[in-house]
Amino acid sequence: MDAERGQDIRKIIHVDMDAFYASVEQRDNPAYRGKPLAVGGSRERGVVAAASYEARQFGVRSAMPSALAYRKCPHLIFVKPRFDVYKAVSEQIRAVFFEYTDLVEPLSLDEAYLDVTNNKKGLPSATLIAREIRQRILSETRLTASAGISINKFLAKTASDINKPNGQFLIPPEKAMDFLAELPISKFYGIGKVTAEKMHGLGILKGTDLREQSEAELIRLFGKAGRYYYQIVRGIDQRPVNPNRIRKSIGAENTFSHNLTEEAEMLEELSDIAAQVAGRLQRADRQGRTLTIKIKFADFVQITRSRTFGHPVSSQRTIEMLAHEILLQEKLEGKEVRLLGITISNLDVPEVGGQLTIQF
Repeated sequence: MDAERGQDIRKIIHVDMDAFYASVEQRDNPAYRGKPLAVGGSRERGVVAAASYEARQFGVRSAMPSALAYRKCPHLIFVKPRFDVYKAVSEQIRAVFFEYTDLVEPLSLDEAYLDVTNNKKGLPSATLIAREIRQRILSETRLTASAGISINKFLAKTASDINKPNGQFLIPPEKAMDFLAELPISKFYGIGKVTAEKMHGLGILKGTDLREQSEAELIRLFGKAGRYYYQIVRGIDQRPVNPNRIRKSIGAENTFSHNLTEEAEMLEELSDIAAQVAGRLQRADRQGRTLTIKIKFADFVQITRSRTFGHPVSSQRTIEMLAHEILLQEKLEGKEVRLLGITISNLDVPEVGGQLTIQF
């Protein structure tokens, strides 16, 4: 079977919290329960960080401009994010994961892969483990989680979306090929909206259509990603669950309550953001060689400008100076800026033997 070719059979679970930020807010404030709610931004400004399932019924989605979300749902409740609370809850969830396996790969505050092939409790069924974990999360945090179970990360990630919210789905190895054959292209993890539209134009509507394409043809049509598409439609994913996944960048950004039009204002805001980034680098004990600033204008057009250095940077003063220098090279006169951000990437690898900090 293709789904088993070239890889050992593993038991992988992908756990994904249901509308995590919004669900935490609804849990902590009874007045929000059962109502459309968006975390982040306001009615006029910003971007939706998370939307409750009630809000999603109106078409409100994460990463949507707040103004558009409000037009879709005029009675939408906006609340400010409380990342300290979300992080504390995610620590509770992570503690549950580690009771079953040390092979936990966090993807964000609200989702992670777990390899339970050899689990700490000696349970033979990954399905049972996923059910137990979801029940534990519910009892300890009063929040629901969904899970996908299969033989690799791609299939588990795909499965976790099938019975959302508060459900789980198993793709056993003997059914993986049939499942993927009927899966709509837009449901394949790693195939975005633009690529899905291109595939639709080529008559590739579901997995069985994608499987008919040769690897060479997919590479011709989609570049290097074509090899990935060729493999995933055959259920091939040999990536291990990596508990020491190294962070690739550290950054911060800010969407302003009013558009910035003066250069002095922009530089002042960049100084504040530089302080945040420097603090995060210090806590992670990291430094990097590439600095990128992001500028989003009032019309939502966005640009980035990067500079790579021969030596790593991490101090607030250096980050601030370099960010200012990059910004001043842009011709921003007469333009209105709604967001600024700084990211440090090309990070130095931590020394082997240290305890790697995993943010979850």
